[in-house]
Parts: sequence; structure tokens; C-alpha cells
Amino acid sequence: MKSYLEQLRFILDNGVTRSDRTRVGTISTFGLQNRFDMRQGFPAVTTKKLAWKVVVSELMWFISGSNNINDLKEIYRHNKIWDANYKDYLSRLGKDSNDGNMGNVYGVQWRHWRDSAGNEIDQLQDAIELIRKNPSSRRIIVNAWHPGETENTQVALPPCHSFFQFYVADGKLSLHMYQRSADMFLGVPFNIASYSLLLHMVARITNLEAFELIHTLGDAHIYLDAINQVREQISREPYALPKLRIKDRSQSDIDDFVMDDFSLEDYHFHKSIKATMAI
Repeated sequence: MKSYLEQLRFILDNGVTRSDRTRVGTISTFGLQNRFDMRQGFPAVTTKKLAWKVVVSELMWFISGSNNINDLKEIYRHNKIWDANYKDYLSRLGKDSNDGNMGNVYGVQWRHWRDSAGNEIDQLQDAIELIRKNPSSRRIIVNAWHPGETENTQVALPPCHSFFQFYVADGKLSLHMYQRSADMFLGVPFNIASYSLLLHMVARITNLEAFELIHTLGDAHIYLDAINQVREQISREPYALPKLRIKDRSQSDIDDFVMDDFSLEDYHFHKSIKATMAI
């Protein structure tokens, strides 16, 4: 994860100050990329604590195809990562009811995409089938960004990590994710861990070796009220990366996994650094 810390330093040294939707303000740069080789360890941030169960439960929620925050709480009741966005969404809609519906968030787009004719497409399952049947395809893609479903009243938050593609070569599976908007301090460590876990899960059920996560960032930013926290983080010396363990229960489908299947071994980290999420 040293390359991630280098990106934080680069933004502090070279970024420009910009206004943003949240009115907090950011220091930002445009267009960064990182590569994480899974053979070197699982890329969990060590210069502060990664909320591992929050990462896993959010990914399981995406994979389930749900648009309801109550389903996320069923997976892991302590996951509060979407609470503020949900409350903001209810405010935008002028609703008092707490039915949990967040609009067409990630899981809906991954598993229940609607085309112009109203047909439902399970993009994630289709990608897995292409990996199995036509691994040299250049169309092994899942697109979460639906241009017709990004308005404030349509979705709690339009997808930030908006597009990903799988690549198979020499028995190894890689995943390239494009992220249009990247909160480098709070969000990006979660995103790296989440897509690395997804890579391992798909590799497991397709009998491939998890190889590389390539992470491309559009607007990579640090919120102005988190600059001191970032400076503290980059002053810390990273620990060695942990190892990911996936319990073998003969999982053969992406929906076969459960929370308890995943653990990080030899995960050592510095103490947490608190910051406020901008909404």
C-alpha cells in the first residue's frame, strides 16, 4: 500500500483547491492509477485500521443485487457506511417513511440492469460466464453507471466506482476498476479492499489465480477538513500486508459466499484516524 500513500503525498503537493457538491471543498488531481499484485499480500491499508467487516458486508450487499439499506443491516447490523447518504436521500425526496429503498444503487446495476426495452440483465453473472466460456473476450465488463439514473431523486448516490473489467491470461484473473470520484482518505482504502476481495471471489469460482487489481481514478481528492488526518497517515510506516483466507465450502457461484467465509491473517495496523464523511 506504499503506492497509495504516495498518491496521497502527490495530491497534497500537486493538487488544486476546488469547490465540490458537498460544499466542504477539496484538494484534487485528475487521473491516477495504481496496481496491486495479490501474490504480494492482500492490499488492506495498514497505516490506519481497515473496517474489514464493513468492507465485506457492503460487497455482499452489492452482490445480492439489493437496493435496500435494511438488507445491508441484515448482513452486518453495525455497517453504517450508507446511513448518512440514505438520510440525505430521504430529505431530497421529502419523505418521512423509512422503507430502506435507496434507488438503483450498485447492486441493482450489477445484477438487475434495465436496458431500453425494459429487459433485465445480470451483468455480474454474465461476466462470470464469459470468464468461464470465453476468457479471451474483451467484453467481460460490469457497468454501474446508468446515465438515465443519476438524478438526486433517482438514487441515494450515483456510483463512484462506476465500471470494471476482468482479464484472463495464463490461468490468472485480473480486474481493472475505474472510479470517477475518489475520496482518497476515507473511501479509497475501502474501494481497494472491496474490489480485491471481489477479484478473489470470482477467481475462486472460475478456478483461476487472483492476480492484479488495477485501480484508475478520475477526480482523486482529499477533503479540506481531512488534510491534517492525511498528513498524520502518511507519516506512519506501513506494516507488511496481510493474507486473505477464504473458507472452502465448495463455493461454485458468486451467491454462495457468506460473511464468515472471509478473514485477514497477520493483519497489523496503526490506530484509527477519524474524519467526517462529506455528504
